[in-house]
Amino acid sequence: MILAALDVDYRPRAGGAEEAVAAAVLFDAWDAAAPTAEQVTHVADVAPYEPGRFFARELPPLLAVLRLAGAVDLVLVDGYAWLGPDRPGLGAHLHDALGGRTPVVGVAKRPFRGAPAVEVLRGQSARPLYVTAAGVEAATAAAGIRAMHGAHRVPTLLQRVDRLCRDSR
Repeated sequence: MILAALDVDYRPRAGGAEEAVAAAVLFDAWDAAAPTAEQVTHVADVAPYEPGRFFARELPPLLAVLRLAGAVDLVLVDGYAWLGPDRPGLGAHLHDALGGRTPVVGVAKRPFRGAPAVEVLRGQSARPLYVTAAGVEAATAAAGIRAMHGAHRVPTLLQRVDRLCRDSR
């Protein structure tokens, strides 16, 4: 099984435009301590942030880094797959963009009212992660997040993908 944790960071460009840096950390098991591969790509002139349409800004960079990563069996994103029972979030939009064939797990650090999230406590943290999923049961996804490597609230490889896109030049 090939899992991919994805993240996006934004940077200002000359003229007021922004660019996105998207990163993927690939690993072969939920409890993997280290990635099997990493990919980073830059996407120029990303869409501006629009309230309620976060997915429109994030999808192009995520799809770009997934093209570099190749075929994966499951994707993890920073955010929600579902914002409500009939309200798709970033993960559901990505699942649709991938043709509905690749499950997408959303892992959020803050609660979103109405989201059908499974709360996952990790390490010694009293603050949960909020797990939603498209293409796989949320309880199954939550068990995977719970099993991920690391002693802290945020699993090691999710910390790694965040740092990879922030630090990439």
